[in-house]
Amino acid sequence: MNQEPSTLYAKLLGETASITWKELERFYAQGALLWVDADLDLIAVAEAVASDQGEKVAAWLAEDKVAKLSETRALDIFERDPEMWAVVVRPWILVQERASA
Repeated sequence: MNQEPSTLYAKLLGETASITWKELERFYAQGALLWVDADLDLIAVAEAVASDQGEKVAAWLAEDKVAKLSETRALDIFERDPEMWAVVVRPWILVQERASA
């Protein structure tokens, strides 16, 4: 079943950008970063958060697939400085490590 992406999905996709940890640090300090597991589609998660799909988001939170960025993970990202993807869904910035090609 090949479904067309929603208008919101397309809008969020267009607003997603590659970003460095240096650019994200101040948002981490503000507690505004949500980590999205690499198994999930960052844009689909952003769409669920933006459109208030509470059950879906709650399930991801319960499975630790989406979480506030922990100190441990932040330190790991700081040390490795991997390429990241980010998309803003106020008041959050959803971040995900880019998969290695």
